[in-house]
Amino acid sequence: MKYFEINYLFKGKKSKTIIKSPDRKDAISIAKNKVPGIILTIKETSAPLEDQLRGFKNELLGTFLRKKIKMTSLIAAIRQLSVMTNAGISIHDSVKEVANATIDTSLKEIFHTVNDDLNSGLSLTQSLMSYRESVGDVTIAMVELGESTGNMAESLEKLADILEEIEENRQKFKKALRYPITVVIAIAIAFTILMVYVVPKFKDIFEKLKAELPLPTKILLFMEHMINQYGFFLLAGIILSFVLIKYLLNTNEEFKKNFDEYILKVYLIGDIIFYATLSRFCLVFTELIRAGIPIADALDTSLLTLENTHLKKRLSSVKISVQRGISLTESFRDTNLFEGMLIQMIQAGEQSGTLDKMLEKVTLYLKSRFNQIIDNIASYIEPILLGFIAGMVLLMALGIFMPMWDMAKAVKS
Repeated sequence: MKYFEINYLFKGKKSKTIIKSPDRKDAISIAKNKVPGIILTIKETSAPLEDQLRGFKNELLGTFLRKKIKMTSLIAAIRQLSVMTNAGISIHDSVKEVANATIDTSLKEIFHTVNDDLNSGLSLTQSLMSYRESVGDVTIAMVELGESTGNMAESLEKLADILEEIEENRQKFKKALRYPITVVIAIAIAFTILMVYVVPKFKDIFEKLKAELPLPTKILLFMEHMINQYGFFLLAGIILSFVLIKYLLNTNEEFKKNFDEYILKVYLIGDIIFYATLSRFCLVFTELIRAGIPIADALDTSLLTLENTHLKKRLSSVKISVQRGISLTESFRDTNLFEGMLIQMIQAGEQSGTLDKMLEKVTLYLKSRFNQIIDNIASYIEPILLGFIAGMVLLMALGIFMPMWDMAKAVKS
């Protein structure tokens, strides 16, 4: 969210106020509804010091204390909104009813605030912008589609389907990672116990030998020293590192840009993010094209669904190219993100006037690639997992037994 300074004239006196908004366009809309009198100027400004300090504090504490909306509750609420609006009930009354019906306290608070904003004249999209982090960019994009096309019920129904698919993929991903994470944690606990209780006993024996120890033993003793002497500091450092990284991702654009570019190069994780992001982008883009939205506007809205800044930058070039008169096919080809087969499908759809159908097939292909990775994630991780376990066991065995072999040789000689 950005901060905008609003200078206005009210009852012959000049006054100013600060409002938060994602961009200048929305800031103007909010100011027209909330600021009394005549608006003189609107300019972007830095956040007040109090807000900066509060934001830093909330970001750090929020990592542990923030209440997250349950995805199942959000999907149920959107389904209810879709059914009510489809039955002819106004969006205002629908939101009010959902706010009273939902049992999720965080979601209830959001919908009560949205209800108040609708009463003050804001659109549903503008009101939800304040809760973008909670409800997600996909929700914002599909609600905006509903308002622009006048078919809110259909957009909300499609949104619920999209969120259900995202939640299903998230659960599949968690289920696939459950086994390797459990194994890694078990190995880490076992290794820590050995370091704390077993290795110190051998350490006393090695010190009495006063002999040159082999490299594996030196590594083992160094790790034992670090865990026993600085274990709590190491644990605190790891936790603080995660908190700091999350804070920088939310507040530092340059750090997020570099992180998003690097994460795409990480084995397996990069492919998961890549295919999940592209399939979501194409899914929303397809629905917008099918609804008759101009390509440039459809690209604008679809880009809202992208969280990875590197992919967002690459796909933003598509809109620029289209506005310059370049075909959609060539624009997508220039991003170097889509396979040749997918480019051919887009080209066939563009030439035959069935772009929405071809984009739907592209979306299904990207989704199948994502599902393939998720379904076989265990087989991808197992070699790394086995290598990690073998390395830890080998280090422990060599670190303890190599000096003992030397002792046995010395006794025999």
